[in-house]
Amino acid sequence: MTAMKMKMLAAATALTVLVLPSVGDAQSGSAAGRTSNQPIAFGADSGEQTAETISLRGRAEVTQGDNRLRADAITLYRDASGDPDRVEATGTVYFVTPTQSMRGDRAVYSIDGGEVVVTGNVVLTQGRNVLTGGRLTYNVNTDAATMAAPRGSAGNRIQASSTPTATEAFRPD
Repeated sequence: MTAMKMKMLAAATALTVLVLPSVGDAQSGSAAGRTSNQPIAFGADSGEQTAETISLRGRAEVTQGDNRLRADAITLYRDASGDPDRVEATGTVYFVTPTQSMRGDRAVYSIDGGEVVVTGNVVLTQGRNVLTGGRLTYNVNTDAATMAAPRGSAGNRIQASSTPTATEAFRPD
């Protein structure tokens, strides 16, 4: 097998591993198991609020359930009832779940849809598996992730590195 075919196989394997949803309450479809329905907490070094937004600056952090969004700056946008419905993070952005960690330059979290879109030099880590690209769409309710290559950059592709666990690497006869 050529080196190119081996790289493509490794990338496909890593992508498959990273997009498989976790099994649990989030999969059940019940509203109680949905991460996007859980309360939101936030903090930062400084902040300000209006009727429409809450702006956080300096070590800004938003948590919801077991998920955490950290960035240099975060803005929470409110719906008509005053509840946050969208979160935008800029600067060095990290979105961390119990099973995965995402890093990028910008993130937009649509709370009602449960979807986080991370863009700009994106790195997705799951255990020892790493996937890089330009745009990551992640669903907080299903743990499903989809990576795309950077837009407008000819020749750039998503890349992956997958390391088998000890039980996968050694299989006695």
